[in-house]
Amino acid sequence: MKKIIFVLFCLNSFWIFSQNCTYTLRGTVIDFHDGTSIDNATIQIKNTNKFAVTDSKGNFVIRNVCGGKITIVISHIGCKTSEKRMVIEANYQGKFLLEHHSEALEEVSILGKTTPKKVSSISETVLSKKVLDNYSSGSLGDALKEIAGVSSINTGNAIVKPMINGMHSSRIIVINNGVRLQDQEWGIEHAPNVDLNSSESVSVIKGAGALAFGSDAIGGVVILNPKNPVKIDSLFGNTITGFQTNGNAYNLATSLHKTYKKGYYVDVNASYKRFGDFKAPDYYLTNTGSESYAFSINAGIKTFETGWNVFISSISSEIGILGASHIGGILDLVNALNSQQPLIHKDFSYTINNPKQEVNHFIAKVNYFKRFQGLGKLTLQYDFQENQRFEYDRRIGENRFIPAVDLNLKTHSATADFLFDANDLWTFQTGTLFRFQENFANPATGVRRLIPDYQKIDVGFYSTIKHQYSENLSLDFGVRYDYNFYDVKKFYQTSRWNALGYDVLFPELVIQDLGTQLLTNPKLNFHNLAISLGGKRTLSEENLLLFNYTLATRPPNISELFSDGLHHSAARIELGSLTLQSEKSNRFSVSFLRENSSFTWQLDTYATLLKDYIFIAPNGTEQTIRGAFPKWEYRQTDAFLTGFDLNLQKQFSENWFYSLNTSYIFAQDTRENEPIIDMPPFQMRNSIRYQNEDWKNFSSALISEFVGRQNRFPDFNFEQFIATTNSTVLVDISTPPNAFHLLHFKNTVDFDWGKHSKIQVSINVNNLLNTSYRDYLNRLRFFADDLGRNFQLQIKINY
Repeated sequence: MKKIIFVLFCLNSFWIFSQNCTYTLRGTVIDFHDGTSIDNATIQIKNTNKFAVTDSKGNFVIRNVCGGKITIVISHIGCKTSEKRMVIEANYQGKFLLEHHSEALEEVSILGKTTPKKVSSISETVLSKKVLDNYSSGSLGDALKEIAGVSSINTGNAIVKPMINGMHSSRIIVINNGVRLQDQEWGIEHAPNVDLNSSESVSVIKGAGALAFGSDAIGGVVILNPKNPVKIDSLFGNTITGFQTNGNAYNLATSLHKTYKKGYYVDVNASYKRFGDFKAPDYYLTNTGSESYAFSINAGIKTFETGWNVFISSISSEIGILGASHIGGILDLVNALNSQQPLIHKDFSYTINNPKQEVNHFIAKVNYFKRFQGLGKLTLQYDFQENQRFEYDRRIGENRFIPAVDLNLKTHSATADFLFDANDLWTFQTGTLFRFQENFANPATGVRRLIPDYQKIDVGFYSTIKHQYSENLSLDFGVRYDYNFYDVKKFYQTSRWNALGYDVLFPELVIQDLGTQLLTNPKLNFHNLAISLGGKRTLSEENLLLFNYTLATRPPNISELFSDGLHHSAARIELGSLTLQSEKSNRFSVSFLRENSSFTWQLDTYATLLKDYIFIAPNGTEQTIRGAFPKWEYRQTDAFLTGFDLNLQKQFSENWFYSLNTSYIFAQDTRENEPIIDMPPFQMRNSIRYQNEDWKNFSSALISEFVGRQNRFPDFNFEQFIATTNSTVLVDISTPPNAFHLLHFKNTVDFDWGKHSKIQVSINVNNLLNTSYRDYLNRLRFFADDLGRNFQLQIKINY
């Protein structure tokens, strides 16, 4: 045996000494991003002691290199270490690439409650995964209220739409994993169909300055970001399960993430939520339960130079509408307004009866990107969405199984973007969009279609440029143009067509006269321009100033133009207007940010001039075969909005923390010289938190939430004759509810489970004092109080 080992050793030594180790390896290390040379980079032949350091021109020399297969390891401070395999058969000279911007491949952890971003002149705030996990059973609108200046406009507790500085619905763009959501977001009672559990973070951009997403984001942009894959071999995930006493609700969300060193990744997410009837302090809110399923898969490969991504998402929801809100006519509305309790309130149940909504939303996306040396990054994307919405009225007989609203919306979108970032002082981005959308309103409902059949085409182009003028000042400018085309087929009652004056204004739109009805074919064109100009000024190491001006244009959406009839889930008649023009917004904003290790505060101020601002307001009643219903009409006016948002976070000691979010908005109709309807009142949210990492990362927070009374509101009250009582009554649908103050108590603690796993247990109490209140921005405030006390238990397992 010893002889065999000796022979093998001699053969191996002979091979080593017979290698040709006289080759020379020369090269230059350059930045892939901009082509500049990199000095002080280290180049080493892996598993040997042969290395060199680049000079001021990026050049290096390694002598006495052995022939054969070798691996070159190139590293530099601020760059991701690169390896290159090669075969040496002669002297070699070449270029080696490193990338100073490889942070795009790294996982970034956003700690804390809310994190301001400082990348441009636009105010942007990020909610971390830690915050989103607290809302695993909640909605996007609920979570975004953690940010100053962001509130919500609700239809009960399950339908929550985000509102940014008083703007909501189609004035806010929601981006889910790079896909602009197209889910019939026109009205208040249509909530965004997204699953927070599949997002790693959520960014909120206030105002319309983010031109890459559209020219119509007058209110802002909400971006749901997926987990950023890292180039390592790993498998990890988490599961969140929870229970809450109000609604006897339970939820489960699980995710699994697999990454590979070569850049491949797969993320799978699934969640389920079930709620029974919620409860106000003194009674149950009958028929407010909901049930939802969500599933998504996000897969692809991501290296620095190239990558592709496939994203598939499916969400299904069944949502009950408060039974007491589904009035049978104006008399029921008057009785509801005068009652201290809802006219319908029963014992707790998980059953979801009519009125209700059933919504299914599907997304499929394919994305590809390629980086070009010394130039920039090209991104191509196609996505498809289908949104199916059913709204069920309280009907009798076989009709109770037939929805009163049956809409199917299909959207195809294609985008191309190129980012020129090879120059550190100048960054230029340009892109184009094409979108085709088709809506089908099923006539089999047996009810006049609230939304018509239509096809829509969108074409857009944008360009933005950013210049680092000096070390402390950067400037940015952007311009975007969008063209929108509607091709609509809609039936109008002849009496309504004539009453609105359309027989004089739009006689050419009629393509068929059916006597009591007219079939029309409006074809509408809208040209929309957006411009953004701003800057970022670093005042000191801790202080930063952002300033921005944005011109934005938003065309009227399909609901504002063509709503016509009884909206059953809203229990009101809604009328659109063909005379509506595009909204034009001029927004000026200034933000000041101060940040150090123990104290951070951000103040956002803004002033917005809105020409032809579109809103919906009550205008008396209208008689139907089911009785008289309140009539709401879309109108236009000129408006002025100004206000501030303040976010403050202070660390008093190693264990004690304080935070404050507050906002105020002043909104005035400058044509009528009166306040604008449905604007958020003054709000303030204070939190004092104790955290001790030595106590299994124990955290306990007491949160104080104050919402003032909205004293600035327009008077749209009207009088109505009640035949059954032979009297005329005042229908007060304008007066806001009183201010309210709520206390919340939140506690979390972590436990180790196994070698690499951890369990986090949260016990929270919302509305600790069981306070009765009504929110001005909840459309169901006319009929019932908001939620009472709610105990929540949540368990999160990381593995």
